[in-house]
Amino acid sequence: MTDTQGPSPDLIAAVDLGSNSFHMVVAQEFQGEIRTLEKRGQKVQLAAGLDNNGILSEDAQQRGLDCLREFAQRLQGMNPKRVSVLATNALRAARNRQQFIERAEIVLGYPIEVIAGREEARLIYLGVSHTLADDAGKRLVVDIGGGSTEFIIGERFEPLALESLHMGCVSYTCQFFPDGVITEERFNEAVEAAAQELLNIEANYKQLGWTSAVGSSGTIRAAEQAIIENGWASEGITAEGLKKLRKQMLQYKTTDDVALPGVKPERRQVFIGGLAILQAVFDTFGIERMIYSDGALREGALWDLVGRSTHENVRERTVQAMSERFYVDQLQARRVQETAAALFSQVQTSWDLDDASGHLLQWAAQLHEIGLSIAHNGFHKHGAYLLQHADMLGFTKQGQAKLSALVRTHRRKWSAEAFAGVTPSRVVATMRIARLLRLAVILNHSRGAHPVPVPALVAHGDELTLSMPDGWLSAHPLTERDLEGEAAQQKSAGFILHLS
Repeated sequence: MTDTQGPSPDLIAAVDLGSNSFHMVVAQEFQGEIRTLEKRGQKVQLAAGLDNNGILSEDAQQRGLDCLREFAQRLQGMNPKRVSVLATNALRAARNRQQFIERAEIVLGYPIEVIAGREEARLIYLGVSHTLADDAGKRLVVDIGGGSTEFIIGERFEPLALESLHMGCVSYTCQFFPDGVITEERFNEAVEAAAQELLNIEANYKQLGWTSAVGSSGTIRAAEQAIIENGWASEGITAEGLKKLRKQMLQYKTTDDVALPGVKPERRQVFIGGLAILQAVFDTFGIERMIYSDGALREGALWDLVGRSTHENVRERTVQAMSERFYVDQLQARRVQETAAALFSQVQTSWDLDDASGHLLQWAAQLHEIGLSIAHNGFHKHGAYLLQHADMLGFTKQGQAKLSALVRTHRRKWSAEAFAGVTPSRVVATMRIARLLRLAVILNHSRGAHPVPVPALVAHGDELTLSMPDGWLSAHPLTERDLEGEAAQQKSAGFILHLS
């Protein structure tokens, strides 16, 4: 008899915690393709709950938690490795985001990752490119979200330029129409502000060029539907249709009065801000026609999950590019990587470390000297800063926080504060691989001047026993002294390291 209990193992899901709406898509992976089974979305408007100090209000948090409670019922029992939960601009901006994330993870039952703007743009392009014909020629993809707008130029499945600008339908509606009153003067001010933002990317994007323009997400879908239902175009958004839509919107006195065919009731109150951004995009880039794509961030996250985008390769390319950009000693990095991998393999089971921890350790080993390009003094701190704040494609903000903590603590005094940005449920695992990285760095202090044997390493709880071949330490007194110093450092941090 077939077991029908529990979700099918070929199910995958993505949840997008957007600044305006939360979305969930559940799909089935089938012969290298994705079949969408269910889509759900709710207007939450997190961005509207951010005050001038970047604090997310309790009301906004509660709206988000209520929505996630419903999503959790559908996601219950799914393999966590096949569920991607991504947060965007509102939680990037919220100073108290960790408080919300901890509450939300309890409600949802899955880890939540905050992604940077350019990573959001990469995933949006991935989602869009899988919903369009695989035609030659460059595309300009525009995604107007609640708190940010992403711009991508790409060809087929490969993005060539990625940018995220701080303007969205919720933030612009709150900024330029705070009391809901619509006037032509306010609308023009919003368009001008968006045009000013676009100056940051205009020249570069026009130089790259494109043959077609594609829009995704709610604002552009609503604009297309309004234009079609009013008979101003048969398909897509035209410059002429947008002009008529703008004229129609300015007939309404307030956002509560908006009653455009094709614009859903939950979209109407923030549509004016999104329309101003869209108008600036058409004006700045001279767009005559834009088509709508149903693919977006959540669809891109699904493709990332199934590996169609070779997600691991994306992160490896990012790490390699950073190591080259900051002139990392590749041979030394490889030596540390090999030792770290040997140590990891001996304690992975006893420390219950997953393969993701192994990848993280390898990337940290490759980049641990990245700060030397700035200054030798405190280079571990410089490296940590770079890794925390750089745009790193393929990495979430939490992933960068872990990588930063590993590089920050790979030498000198152990710093528990370095792990403050790490998700609480991952702190123990991250600290454990940090201890392995420290040992790998110490064992390779000679930078290849002499061969380093692979030590035996045994873990019992947080107690480590490191054994070198007979006589090796006495023949290498400098390394012996460094290891004794490391045992003292780990003891001061509450850990035990025995040398044998």
